[in-house]
Amino acid sequence: MNYYMPTRLLTGEGVIAANSSLFKGFGDRCLIVSGKHAAKESGALADVTQALAENNISYSVYDGITQNPPVAACMEAGKLARESNASFLIGIGGGSSLDAAKAAAVFAADEKLDEAGFYSGKWAKAPLPIILVGTTSGTGSEVTRVAVLTDSRLRKHSIKHDGLSAALSFGDSRYTENIPLRLTLTTGVDALAHCLESYFSFKGDEISRAYAVRGVRLLCTPLLAAAEGAVLTRDERRQLYEASILGGFAINTSGTGFPHNMGYFLTERYHIPHGFACAEYLPELLELAGEYDPAYASRFYTEAGVQKEDLLKLLAKSVPAPQVTLSVAELEELLPRWENNGSVRNSRCSIDLSVVRGILEKKFVK
Repeated sequence: MNYYMPTRLLTGEGVIAANSSLFKGFGDRCLIVSGKHAAKESGALADVTQALAENNISYSVYDGITQNPPVAACMEAGKLARESNASFLIGIGGGSSLDAAKAAAVFAADEKLDEAGFYSGKWAKAPLPIILVGTTSGTGSEVTRVAVLTDSRLRKHSIKHDGLSAALSFGDSRYTENIPLRLTLTTGVDALAHCLESYFSFKGDEISRAYAVRGVRLLCTPLLAAAEGAVLTRDERRQLYEASILGGFAINTSGTGFPHNMGYFLTERYHIPHGFACAEYLPELLELAGEYDPAYASRFYTEAGVQKEDLLKLLAKSVPAPQVTLSVAELEELLPRWENNGSVRNSRCSIDLSVVRGILEKKFVK
């Protein structure tokens, strides 16, 4: 059992108002990093700014974060943080905004840092403190030391560093109650991917597996209800949010597997939302993991209280079929991305480049 989680996590309805005094321990000025809409429409921004006002903390806002945030935007936010003399950053939104806030905190601390230096993880100065407020039920970024960003070549890359851990995270599932169905589904299957990829990871342990199993148990019923078009109750929204946090705990130990890394190109080239792109490969993960170690796979289904067929049905209902066609030449161009790839090697199954090729050929080469 190996565990490291330096983030202080507080959850529940009205959690920010109930703990607003915690903000004053971070300084008297901050930068809020968000997108254009989610922070405001969820009510999270209003709750945060009220807490800041109560503690006489001034703030600036950078709301230029988009899905799959580019490193350049994080550098801009970091520059604004320096110019406004911010002593800490607050990220509000889904995974994109939270990951961008983490990166912006790194750039804010060092005006000389460039993209290559950021991805090297060898930072001359420690990042500014980070507070995170999630508004979707998917990435679990609130509790991970990971950020996934789009580089200057328009390629998605993840970076894992202890300095990307938030000092404080707030989780209030009410912020997720009005997100549209498509976003509910793509974030929900992202959380499911975290749980499954973590359980079927060579780096998993008893703690991460416990989180993953509990996450799956919480996810399946409300996610299936959403996939069938039901209006989710407040309690179902809470279940989805808690499951996303549990998935974050799990991957913070184990990392993700091949579905996440193989999903990146679907987002880069075809603009398929991140969760759908990752979930596209979950059936293959379940199949390969079951072939590799049937007893281990059986243990998962027993502990999670779900059958493989149930998960496949859930995925079929939740994930739209991607409108993607690859030529043989395009496939060959892509394959080097997964040669000796850490996420591929991390998956608890027999998979190499030839297996990756077979998966992509079956799915996308017509």
